[in-house]
Amino acid sequence: MSDTPSDTLVASGDNPPRADDGHQSGEGNKPATKSSPAPRSKTRDKGKSDEARRKQRRPIVVVIGIVVVLLLLIGGLYYWWSTRNLESTDDAYTDGRAVTIAPQVSGAVLSLDVTDNQFVKKDQPLIHIDPRQYTTDRDQAAAALATAKAQYAGQQFGLEIARKNFPAQLEQAQAQLANAKANLAKTQADYDRQRSLSKQATSQQDIDAATSALKQAQAQVMLAEAQVTQNSPVPQRIGETDQQVSQLKGQVEQAQAKLDQANLNLSWTLVKAPQDGWITKRNVEVGNYVTPGQQIFAIVAPEVWITANFKESQLTDMRKGQPVKIKIDAYPKLDLRGHVDSIQLGSGSKFTAFPPENATGNFVKVVQRVPVKIVIDSGLDPNIPLPLGISAEPTVTVR
Repeated sequence: MSDTPSDTLVASGDNPPRADDGHQSGEGNKPATKSSPAPRSKTRDKGKSDEARRKQRRPIVVVIGIVVVLLLLIGGLYYWWSTRNLESTDDAYTDGRAVTIAPQVSGAVLSLDVTDNQFVKKDQPLIHIDPRQYTTDRDQAAAALATAKAQYAGQQFGLEIARKNFPAQLEQAQAQLANAKANLAKTQADYDRQRSLSKQATSQQDIDAATSALKQAQAQVMLAEAQVTQNSPVPQRIGETDQQVSQLKGQVEQAQAKLDQANLNLSWTLVKAPQDGWITKRNVEVGNYVTPGQQIFAIVAPEVWITANFKESQLTDMRKGQPVKIKIDAYPKLDLRGHVDSIQLGSGSKFTAFPPENATGNFVKVVQRVPVKIVIDSGLDPNIPLPLGISAEPTVTVR
């Protein structure tokens, strides 16, 4: 029996032709079409079993979905309940007092007594400035003061003498006037007597002598009157001397002020710490020439607080004294607690160099932020100092 083309394909291990190919290849393909119903029945059985398994798993999936939805709902409610009275912001940083240290006199730095980031106490020496020039100024001011005091003391003695001499001089002038008037009266009588005598009883020489004596007596009276007039303003002359004493007293006070300033300048050659704190921003070395007002240090005070810039919409229920929980980005293990100390009466943009002017041009509403000062009550670690300006995240319980 000879092999047909279909028998050749089966014998060679190739796939049997499909059922629809039998119509083209003839009757030799009929045995292959009789075996096709078996795989279809297996596929139907497998589909039924998968459908049954899906029906069995469907209740479990539904239960899991319900549980997940309930958990999400419960979690959302818990989150809403736990955060409904909280206001927080990450626009916050540590803040404090940083005192700028600057010398008040100029000179070369002889010694530097502190180093970077060192903790110092109040009145602790920081630097020494060359004091020689200021020592000389102090000595000159002291000498000028001694001279002024001597002149003042001498003028005071002169005032006491003037209070006695000026009245005595007036009395002396008055006495001389009285004497001159008495002498005038005598010479006037002698003159009148000579004029009343006849020519035989007197001589022209006696008459001339009497006339000359009269005129001299009259001149003496006029001189005495002038001296009385000159010495009459006794209070004014004493007042003039008193004014000279006051002027010298002012010179003494001026010299004393210069001496005080010289002593003050000399004391300023030693720069001391005005308060407790940490040395930062050191900008001086031994040998540098410093001038008044030149920043050489900054001292950061131990007191630290939080400045938080809350949105204006977050201030609705925020009040002074409300508790605050604070997180520090640099030290996440620190659990800081504090309270709201104050709310600044002005947004941050109001105090900028160029505040916005909304009355001109187009207006775009921008949510403003307002600085809130938060004082730290507890949680600080003395071994972990908080630098100024590091990021923080405060959470305020507003109700």
